[in-house]
Amino acid sequence: MPYPILLDPDRRLRQENKEVTEITDELVMMIDKMHETMLAHDGIGIAAPQVGKNLQVAIVELDEEERFEMINPKIISKKGSTIDVEGCLSIPHVYGTVKRYDLITVRFYDREGDELEVEADGYLSRAIQHEIDHLHGILFTDKVIDYIKEEDLETYMEEHEDD
Repeated sequence: MPYPILLDPDRRLRQENKEVTEITDELVMMIDKMHETMLAHDGIGIAAPQVGKNLQVAIVELDEEERFEMINPKIISKKGSTIDVEGCLSIPHVYGTVKRYDLITVRFYDREGDELEVEADGYLSRAIQHEIDHLHGILFTDKVIDYIKEEDLETYMEEHEDD
């Protein structure tokens, strides 16, 4: 059974979340349940505070071949910038353009406790930055340049697909 998703303005979405100090069976089960929750809501990313857990844990999965389960993620390098549309499971039916770094390197631990570094660009970079923001109490609406009505989203995406 998936977790319930916290919705803005729930104050738990606005807090700084605790670093994970130990990878336990309970943490791994939480990660699995977060993934289940993300899929149940057709998301491509989810962060622990969105399910009421005050921990620095996030998942990004743009396709089934590549899932990033990130414990204590930190962006260690960044360059370039791009503006694109974002939405959020915790703020349903709200969309807007947000400026993000185009290329990032992120360092994190996986469920085995191994430290990894991943270089990400494009949409993967955007999704990782969005989820890391959640871990620090920042929502995409704090960074929106322009809001886009849900009924205008498809047209906007078609008009900007080559950007």
